[in-house]
Amino acid sequence: MKTILALVLAVLITSCASYDGHGLKPGVSTLDDVTTLMGAPAMRWSEPDGGQRLAYPRGPAGFNTFMVTIAPDGRMSSLHGVLNMKTFALIREGMTQEQVLRRLGPSVAAWTVYFERRDELVWEWRYCDPWNEPARFDVLFDNTTRKVRSTQGYPEVTRFREWCGNELQ
Repeated sequence: MKTILALVLAVLITSCASYDGHGLKPGVSTLDDVTTLMGAPAMRWSEPDGGQRLAYPRGPAGFNTFMVTIAPDGRMSSLHGVLNMKTFALIREGMTQEQVLRRLGPSVAAWTVYFERRDELVWEWRYCDPWNEPARFDVLFDNTTRKVRSTQGYPEVTRFREWCGNELQ
């Protein structure tokens, strides 16, 4: 019984550690190390230099998407969270959907909305804002050109206040 309990505890600890790639070291960890610890990426891109970029979204309940860069030699060169104000500031009007995906990773599919009258497609991510509050970041695309029209961010509580029609204390 102790062996089973120890095994279950080890699995739980390992699964928590793999969430953000804790323990991976740039220049040392390999692609196999990354996928063993973090799992299969949701998206993968080939880089012009022969390296790769991997996206690990942790939503919809989580607040992070981690991007891992694998150098041409097969070793990890960087791992960083991208759902933050610094990265959001890089999303500009006129960017393509592919460019947004390479910056932020995939949005939460269930939150994708199409507004027919505006011919507008909205992708949404959940993140922790600078005040450590749950928030949402939206990228609004012209659906015909598939290019960014604008972006917006807002705290989740605002959405509920407007929806419920009352102020939260």
